[in-house]
Amino acid sequence: MQTREADQSRLQKPAGEFRDYANAEPRVAEFYRLNHTNQTLDFVLDKKRDYLALGRRKMTVWEALEFLETLVDDSDPDIDFTQIEHAMQTAEAIRAANQPRWFIVTGLVHDLGKMLCLFGEPQWAVVGDTFPVGCRWSPKIVFSEFFDANPDTAVAKYQTENGIYEPGCGLDNVHMSWGHDEYVYHVVKDRLPLEALYMLRYHSFYPWHKEQEYSHLLNDQDRSMVKWVRAFNRYDLYSKGAARPDVKALRPYYEELVHEFFPDPLRW
Repeated sequence: MQTREADQSRLQKPAGEFRDYANAEPRVAEFYRLNHTNQTLDFVLDKKRDYLALGRRKMTVWEALEFLETLVDDSDPDIDFTQIEHAMQTAEAIRAANQPRWFIVTGLVHDLGKMLCLFGEPQWAVVGDTFPVGCRWSPKIVFSEFFDANPDTAVAKYQTENGIYEPGCGLDNVHMSWGHDEYVYHVVKDRLPLEALYMLRYHSFYPWHKEQEYSHLLNDQDRSMVKWVRAFNRYDLYSKGAARPDVKALRPYYEELVHEFFPDPLRW
């Protein structure tokens, strides 16, 4: 895990030059080597059993955001903003587009699942693009060559198109690689509308919402919700070209917004 103080020298990229993995630093390729090697079906199921009881602690949204002030995402090839800066940057882009308040607060909390780092998880088990496990990996997943070292390559059923799933079963029945998306979805799933929950749970599932992969597993709800995930992605990804947000100046507005949707501490 990098910190803001340890990596202030690199500049953000101009707008339109994002997800440039071909020219990313070696740390990004190493991140995905570890991620793709270790994200097995058994690993994902173990993490779900471990974390989704949400019994570790109670924290407010602001307590979570303040922890993320120290975190820089090792999987991100684009910028070295801290997570609280990126959260406000995303929310401000949504706000500037006159989107509903539930959409704005979704932008603010979308990466709070990175709280997993506070519990000692390595970044390869917290961040990065997500993908289904228990079925064949799409070659359109970034750095897909690293799956060659994943133990699930030796399980024949996992290397078929449907794997352990039924065609059309719906993404809600598909086990995704473990990380912050799935975690934050479970933390806030009773507080936000369905459109927001899809944004949170699948915003890193680029093989689906960008590459149109895994269509054989989708149901009608998934197909109707993908437009919301893509809409969110415009603000999450392309807001990165903006200047660093003034966290102190913006905080009063976001404190009020957070209180509207999350008046009580969240279970983590």
